[in-house]
Amino acid sequence: MKINNEICQAFLTGERALFGSEYLRVKDTIFDDGESPLKESHDIALSGCMFKWKYPLWYCKDIEVKNCTWFEMGRAGVWYTKRICVEDSAIEAPKNFRRCEDVILKNVSFPNAAETLWNCDRVTLAQVTAKGDYFAMNSSDLKVSNLTLYGNYSFDGAKNVEIHDSRLLSKDAFWNSEAVTVCDSFISGEYLGWNARNLTLINCTIESLQGMCYIDNLVMKNCKLLNTTLAFEYSTVEADITGTVDSVLNPSGGTITADFIRELTIESDRVDPSKTKVVCRQENQRPAPVCRKK
Repeated sequence: MKINNEICQAFLTGERALFGSEYLRVKDTIFDDGESPLKESHDIALSGCMFKWKYPLWYCKDIEVKNCTWFEMGRAGVWYTKRICVEDSAIEAPKNFRRCEDVILKNVSFPNAAETLWNCDRVTLAQVTAKGDYFAMNSSDLKVSNLTLYGNYSFDGAKNVEIHDSRLLSKDAFWNSEAVTVCDSFISGEYLGWNARNLTLINCTIESLQGMCYIDNLVMKNCKLLNTTLAFEYSTVEADITGTVDSVLNPSGGTITADFIRELTIESDRVDPSKTKVVCRQENQRPAPVCRKK
């Protein structure tokens, strides 16, 4: 990055303190009371800085951030910004990253991640920890690794998402999503994946009440379902499950393979039983399906 000027150990207040800056390095500086200090800036390198008030990086381009802190009132910190990389930073403020493009977050913590990463395109997350509801809603082209998430309704409406080696404690995760692949991860939360299209889960451990229902093209490979009941309702499924499934209810079609299914319910007035094949590896323990017409 080309740098022409440097600010070090400043204490900046007032609205738009560094408005429209360019080719600037800012080190160990506090942005205190005053909105939009770096609005419409580009080619900015920030290190060791603290944001204590609202809207610090709006409508910016080509931003590098290292070892910085957003305090609670630094809310809605990065909106409408293109090409930003944030590393080794703590972001306490909610509602960060909205309608941004080309976002990289590495080793970043979000203790209050409510309504964070909305409507963003081309996002990379690595070693991120976040706590808050509605994380990454309506964002697209996400590549995620080592994410730890505590918060419901995550990735609602997200498209083209890859998640690896992550832990999601999230009710209603991946609702209305499209083309999501999750690998080598743990997911716990009710109603996982409803109304999704093309959801793929590989080498995952899942715990979910009424999980994976109303899905068009659910693929599961070598997954474990722990304490997962009433699964796959009205979903088209190609699932290979390791271990036992507690209960399956009214899948719309496909093949479900598991070691054992404790309870299989297929209601012929709701789905066509002939469209779903159920295979239990422990055939001598396979339950007879409840197949009835009311």
